[in-house]
Amino acid sequence: MTPLRILVAEDDPHILQGLVDLLNNEGYQVTTAENGNRTLQLLDEQTFDLLLLDVMMPGKSGFDVCREVRRRGCALAIIMLTAKGEEIDKVVGLELGADDYVVKPFGVHELRARIHAVLRRSGTSRFQNPDSSVLPDVLHIGQAVVDRKRYSCQHCGQSYKLTAREMALLEIFFEHPDEVLSRDILLNQAWGIHYQGTTRTLDQHVAHLRKKIEPNPAVPSVIVTVHGVGYRYVSSA
Repeated sequence: MTPLRILVAEDDPHILQGLVDLLNNEGYQVTTAENGNRTLQLLDEQTFDLLLLDVMMPGKSGFDVCREVRRRGCALAIIMLTAKGEEIDKVVGLELGADDYVVKPFGVHELRARIHAVLRRSGTSRFQNPDSSVLPDVLHIGQAVVDRKRYSCQHCGQSYKLTAREMALLEIFFEHPDEVLSRDILLNQAWGIHYQGTTRTLDQHVAHLRKKIEPNPAVPSVIVTVHGVGYRYVSSA
């Protein structure tokens, strides 16, 4: 599969290198630009799936670039990177056509989740999580056997159907064995960054999943609760 292409427009060399390293590790093909003019030039010359766009750059600002991209009628997904936390900066970026924004300094998990959510919204048919693209068709989670193509699960002699959301959660857990995942991260990745519901929805989905994959759903040993934080998939269960 051809990797998704991300253009990173950032003038701070340290932040830029960190973003390049992160995105390369995630399986994306990364191109960089150090100012607004170069960003627009690259957009004229190449095709990208996502633009990570710093607001404060020499020459044309990120706001200028975003405005020009949308003026051209380009539907490219855009995430604004800003060191400013004021609400007005966020509002301006979104009104100019940005799909999302991240305030510096940002965490790796937050940025990853926002990228996944924006790409998923921008075109579900062509979005593939770089991690999940290399997942096997059959996942062994605890004693359960999960068929990703059929959205089904075999456990203790029983066959269960899985919803798309349940499958997304299982893939996320499988990609992060033994790692504590907060409810916000799980909601961002499985529902999207602009999901307006509550964490209760996530808890209900996990409860349904446990009935399908846990030896004893009343005493979970595969997907365990980390109180006050979220959940952890125990890969050795």
